[in-house]
Amino acid sequence: MTRPIAPAAALAAVLLFSSFPSAQDKQNTDEAKRVRDATTVFGEIMGAADKAIPSAILGKAEGIAIFPDTVKAGFIVGGTRGRGILSVRSATGWSAPAFMTLTGGSFGLQIGGQAADIILVINDRRGLENLVRNQFKIGADASVAAGPVGRDAQAATDIQLRAQILSYSRARGLFAGVTINGSTIRQDVDANERFYGQRLGTKQIVFDGAAGSPDLVAPWLDALVRYTK
Repeated sequence: MTRPIAPAAALAAVLLFSSFPSAQDKQNTDEAKRVRDATTVFGEIMGAADKAIPSAILGKAEGIAIFPDTVKAGFIVGGTRGRGILSVRSATGWSAPAFMTLTGGSFGLQIGGQAADIILVINDRRGLENLVRNQFKIGADASVAAGPVGRDAQAATDIQLRAQILSYSRARGLFAGVTINGSTIRQDVDANERFYGQRLGTKQIVFDGAAGSPDLVAPWLDALVRYTK
């Protein structure tokens, strides 16, 4: 005959297992939505054959950051607020995404409030190392230029090709290179902890592989591989 489980032991077991979020719970978090939205934005932009990011640029990218639904507001000079993710390319493939925030600055000429998808393509290691610091100011910590659009990279200017980071924006269905100088990018350690269950900095995720590759990031990594060959 099996011995009955003591009430205290049963309660402890319930509390233990209830402390682990289910797969469904993880899918419903803000961080999981951020990864899904970034994947969707990337796929939709690259699906526009004549107005996508040139494949020659993506093929050499060291890192890609996407900030879906970044809010901007103002008249001529305005503020920004966005949350996104960053993945880095290594010899073994693309890293799991680290969570980032984008604040301040402006998006060139603008009137009123608008939500835009912001994409950053990091071209070299130095620009990437600057970007993953705790705080990175666009235009001050690395050279940034509005990125060329279209499959033919020959349309790029010398300034664009020399820039450490190329920036793009999509708003109201229009996709083009955009200047976002003055904006600040910071690591979102709290979001990293909520998503990965560990309090990890950006460097630990994108350079050290400390976060592994959870199932929820698989579509994002697949998109990176597909579009950056």
